[in-house]
Amino acid sequence: MLKIAIIGFGNLGQSLAKTFANLGHIVLAHSRCDHSKMAQDLGISYLSDPQDLCEQNPQVILLCTSIISTESVLKSLPLQRLRHDTLFVDMLPVKEFSKALLLKLLPSYFDVLCTNPMFGVERGKHEWNGMFFVYENARIGSDGVGISLCDNFLNIFEKEGCRMVEVSCSEQDKYAAGSQFITHAVGRVLGMLPLESTPINTKGYETLLHLVDNTARDSFDLYYELFMYNKNAFEMFERLDLAFDTLKKQLFGYLHDVVRKQVFDNAEKVKMGHEEYKVSNPSHNGAASESSSKAMRSHKIAQVSNSKAQIISDHFDDNSRLKIAVVGFGNFGQFLAKTIIRQGHIVLAYSRSDYYDVAQKLGVTYCSDVEELCKENPEVILFCTSILSTEKVLRSFPVQRLMRNTLFVDVLSVKEFPKNLFLQKLPLNFDILCTHPMFGPESGKNGWEALPFVYDKVRVGSDESRVSLCDRFLDIFALEGCRMVEMSCAEHDRHAAGSQFLTHTIGRVLEKLGLESTPIVTNGYKTLLNLVETTVGDSFDLYYGLFMYNVNAMDQLNRLGMAFDSLEEQFLGRLHGVLHKQHSENASKSLLPNHPRMQLH
Repeated sequence: MLKIAIIGFGNLGQSLAKTFANLGHIVLAHSRCDHSKMAQDLGISYLSDPQDLCEQNPQVILLCTSIISTESVLKSLPLQRLRHDTLFVDMLPVKEFSKALLLKLLPSYFDVLCTNPMFGVERGKHEWNGMFFVYENARIGSDGVGISLCDNFLNIFEKEGCRMVEVSCSEQDKYAAGSQFITHAVGRVLGMLPLESTPINTKGYETLLHLVDNTARDSFDLYYELFMYNKNAFEMFERLDLAFDTLKKQLFGYLHDVVRKQVFDNAEKVKMGHEEYKVSNPSHNGAASESSSKAMRSHKIAQVSNSKAQIISDHFDDNSRLKIAVVGFGNFGQFLAKTIIRQGHIVLAYSRSDYYDVAQKLGVTYCSDVEELCKENPEVILFCTSILSTEKVLRSFPVQRLMRNTLFVDVLSVKEFPKNLFLQKLPLNFDILCTHPMFGPESGKNGWEALPFVYDKVRVGSDESRVSLCDRFLDIFALEGCRMVEMSCAEHDRHAAGSQFLTHTIGRVLEKLGLESTPIVTNGYKTLLNLVETTVGDSFDLYYGLFMYNVNAMDQLNRLGMAFDSLEEQFLGRLHGVLHKQHSENASKSLLPNHPRMQLH
């Protein structure tokens, strides 16, 4: 049983005291603010005078002060009243500063243990099992008493299930700058936007909301201290700022290339049009050249095996079974096709790349020729193309070969763009359903239960067969347990700019930092690492599409940039305030009577 004196009885001190007392240790407490009522409720002794505290002969002095106040608190302690084998322990989130301070201010007969429980009041309020407790024996005497006292204190956390990690203070600060500080930085930047929950939150966006909520519980003072007292933090903040600027330049460079290509393509079309005019209106010989015959395009169709073709879900009969043509049979098209096939529908596929073998394994009829696809008379054309290629694919699509009342469906991550495109290019006898499954092969690999599926019935005929076709397609996702959200395309894009585009932006900014797992990873930092892994799994084309084809994305990018600038200004303002205070104090000292300059008169 230890006698532990906690100095700094705020939230962290109270949380630790509760566990210590429950384990049977004697706990004393002292703080600048009066927390006597809270101490009484916890059943521990509260002493408002540090002299009285030291006279109680505690074996351990546990510093739960703020980083900024630690030095003044140490200087105010009557150290001469303490036993010479007292163990001083700090719980500050920065380590090199606290280690240097304790070694400097404390006599050599006091032992020093620098620790950092990598959990706060909120995360540790139920239990500490599996959470990191980082420490360094900064100065422990070689006698058995000092070593035993240090081990007994550490055993408190080990017995509670903490993951004990012995790491030097300099290494801790290096890891913390890359994890703890960067986590707080991202949380505070996002908190300035501010973010709000939407009806179509993705899992990635949910993690950002949770991160903002967690960091908002800590004061700006704590964040400033992490920045000010960790020499690695400034470099990390600069790298974060640079990464955001680099991503913006990459986006705008991509945009420049696209616009430049359009300009040159348009110029080439004008030139070709002029040449065609001269050929079709010859001024000599009075005869037009004979047009060349059209080459036949090769095609191949992979017919599904009889056994797979007969797999029909209990939910369906022959009348409810759909024939769906997936256009764009990449990862996402294949991902949807698996479930559609499993439900008993007939799936055809077409793609610019050859996915014949993949289609055959899935039980999908693969057509390498789009005209051959249309001859199969699909009831639904499901566009799973990339955002950037959709217009080109639609323009070349032989819609005249399709049945009237065919339903066109897209699954793009932006909605107003495909809506307007389909309305412009498709004849009135085709129906249009704009959808966005807010999940992908990774987030939906274990099922679609409760995952959002957003849709807008842009143009669906009023007769019963057309309404039924649309509803039967939507039932594919409803039967899998999706949370069906009917929403206008404009509203979707407004929400998506604040969630999906922002999530991808943060993930790509962090990816440019080259974040790595450390031996002392916090849960907040884990969410950032997972976010990076998820977002970089998608192509930059997808991210560019989210930016280019959502009218709200540019505004969101600007707001994020302003949030970075605002946070930087807060830092500069705080640093300026500290410097101004120092100058004022120095100026006041120069006016004292015993100051050398005053003695000259």
